[in-house]
Amino acid sequence: MSEAGDSNPQPGNTNKPKAGDRRRARALAMQGLYQRHFSKTPISDIEAEFMVDNDMSKVDIMYFRDILRGVHREQAELDSLVEPFLDRPMKEVDAVELAIVRLGAYELKYRIDVPYKVVINEGVEMAKRFGGTEGHKFVNSILDKLSRRLRLAETRPR
Repeated sequence: MSEAGDSNPQPGNTNKPKAGDRRRARALAMQGLYQRHFSKTPISDIEAEFMVDNDMSKVDIMYFRDILRGVHREQAELDSLVEPFLDRPMKEVDAVELAIVRLGAYELKYRIDVPYKVVINEGVEMAKRFGGTEGHKFVNSILDKLSRRLRLAETRPR
């Protein structure tokens, strides 16, 4: 199954990652960010641990590294982008949902090669899989509002 922006490779072209490879990269990066939230382990150690402890054969490794490192590096800015849309203080946001929202915010701001609808959909799916019962609604709301701010040209009705 293919997503816009996360297309499957053409025959003979092994350079383009498959949609599932990016989906797995996002899930692992989110788990790494979740771990970092509680452990304060250096992000490079978390990255190395995930590379050793997981089957990375069907993971877009470059994407995993980019979003894991990028979210960590830009966390303060990402938090300031997300905070106006929160219905509670940042410290009260569930750690899984916070990791997903930060990851989505990073993709919306820095990975304009990924369509905003893909970012939102992937965030919602991760929240359904890893988050609380209603967490996907929270993630959807935040990423939808943020996409209208960061991707105005892309989200504007035509």
